[in-house]
Amino acid sequence: MTAAECRSVLGSSSKFVLKSRFAICSGASFLQTWLSRGQPVGESMFNVMAVGTIAENTRQIQFTYHVTDQVTAGRNGAAGMQITLDGKIAQSWPSGVTYTSGGTALPATKTWAQFAAAGSVQTTVTAANGAGSNGSTESIFAVYQPSVKIKAPTPWTLGGSTGGDLFMLAPRWDKASYLANSTKGGAATFSYIGTLYYSKAVGAPEQAVALHIDKAYRTPGQTQPPSSTKKIPGQTTDEPLTRLYADTARRDRNRSVAVSNCRQYFGPNYADGGKECDEFPFASTYQGAAASEYDPHQLRNNFSVQALDGVQNGNAGNLLGQFYSKYRLLDGPDDGYLVQITD
Repeated sequence: MTAAECRSVLGSSSKFVLKSRFAICSGASFLQTWLSRGQPVGESMFNVMAVGTIAENTRQIQFTYHVTDQVTAGRNGAAGMQITLDGKIAQSWPSGVTYTSGGTALPATKTWAQFAAAGSVQTTVTAANGAGSNGSTESIFAVYQPSVKIKAPTPWTLGGSTGGDLFMLAPRWDKASYLANSTKGGAATFSYIGTLYYSKAVGAPEQAVALHIDKAYRTPGQTQPPSSTKKIPGQTTDEPLTRLYADTARRDRNRSVAVSNCRQYFGPNYADGGKECDEFPFASTYQGAAASEYDPHQLRNNFSVQALDGVQNGNAGNLLGQFYSKYRLLDGPDDGYLVQITD
C-alpha cells in the first residue's frame, strides 16, 4: 500500500484503511498552537500516516511512517519543532517472544524542516519462531502501537496537540503445515476477519452454491433440514465461521451428517444427473452439520443442505480452498471469516 493509496481514503470519516490482511494504514492529524508569553500567536498542523505491509510468505512486517500536509499560520517556530515517531510491541501473546527490528531504529526524531525535506521513516518487525505452538499450528499475536511526540524549540511554548497514538491492527505471526512457507518459518498477517465472496450472477462458476447460501441466509426456515430456530452463522462478525482442519474425523462427520440429510430430504437418488450434496456452513468449519454433536452450545440442525450441480459445487470448493490459503486461515476459534454473496 502506497502513501497515496492511504491518503486518498483517509479523512474525517475514516481513520483506518484495510487493503488486505497484508496491507493496512491509519492516520492522525496534529494541530499546534504557538504561544508567546502565554498568548497564541500562530498555528501549525501536520498529518502522520502509518502504513503496514507484509510481503508474500514472510514473517517480516514493514511499517512506513509518512509525515505530510505540513502547514503553518502566524508567528511560530515550526521549522525547529522536533517530531518523534515511535512504534513498539506493547503486548504479546505468548509473552516472552523475541522480536527483532530493522530499518530505521525507533524512536526516530527529526525536525519539522527535516520531515518536510524527506517525510518518511521505515522500520520492520519480525517475531522469532518457536513460540505460540498449539498442536499443528504455531501462532503469535501482538499489539503494535505507533505513536507521535512533539517538542517545541526554545523559547516557544506549545498548546494543542503535542502527541498521541495511531491505531494499528494487531499483527500475527503463524506457522502451520497446511499454510504456505511452513518449512521456512511461516509468515505474518494482520488480525482481521476476512470475507469469502461468492457470486450469484448468471454465468458465475459458483452460482448454484451462492444461491444456496443466499437462501440459507435470507430464508433459513425454508431450507433443509427444517428448524424453527435456524440462524446460519457466517453473516456477521459476532458469529463468524472458523476453519476446521486438524480434526479430520470431525470434518468427515460434518460431511456424513450433510449427506444423510440430502438423502432424507432429496431422496436416495439425489445425486442423479451429476448433482452433489452441498452443505452450508462448510464441512471444513467448526459450525458444520455435526456441530451440535461436539458443542452443546450450538443449535441442532443449524445448517442447510441442497442437491445441486456437482461442477459448480466443485468450483465453489476450489474458491474456498484458495481463500483459506491466500488469507492464511488458521484452524480453531482465533481466526474467523465471513461469507458474502454478491450479485
